[in-house]
Amino acid sequence: MTKEKVTLYYVHDPMCAWCWGYKPVWAQIEAALSERVEIVYLVGGLAPDSDIPMPEAMQQQIASYWQKIHDYLGTEFNFDFWIQNTPRRSTYPACRAVLAARKQGADKAMITAIQQAYYLQARNPSDKETLVELAEEIGLDKELFSQALSSPEVEANMQQEFQLARSIGGNSFPSLFVESAGGIVELPIDYQHAENTVSKVLSYC
Repeated sequence: MTKEKVTLYYVHDPMCAWCWGYKPVWAQIEAALSERVEIVYLVGGLAPDSDIPMPEAMQQQIASYWQKIHDYLGTEFNFDFWIQNTPRRSTYPACRAVLAARKQGADKAMITAIQQAYYLQARNPSDKETLVELAEEIGLDKELFSQALSSPEVEANMQQEFQLARSIGGNSFPSLFVESAGGIVELPIDYQHAENTVSKVLSYC
């Protein structure tokens, strides 16, 4: 009797603060399940391309989310970001960077680099220059990465991932979905306990 194929979809955005807060628990989930199920990352696309500076009220609102996540989970944030940058409500460039890095086998490393740059180093991943710097810092071929970042192929890949994420119900980030012979089921996000999610996923195996 062959084991049933089970896929776990992780819908995320590299500039989503709740995804940053979820990162330690997600790492535990992934470590526990990686040999039992196929894990597929899907960029969800939190905010489209924009060159417009973020309004002050929105900056304060997002900074308050950071504080809420810090208070709830103990997640570290560098609030100097709001002083040292001109924030824009634009995460599509960071999503493209993840897919451009995937072409060099480094999408997960790029996700971590973007999160650390944004939340710990007060750097702006909405800026292409920052993304190219991060690619170089994690050891990627900078020229290949830069070309991929602006390529129609990566744009098409990103739109396909957005579409797949939306089609399974991934409209908020992070989201988890299990696909098995019985179909696709959304799992609740437990930000504090990995074992609850692990046991739920294994119940489909």
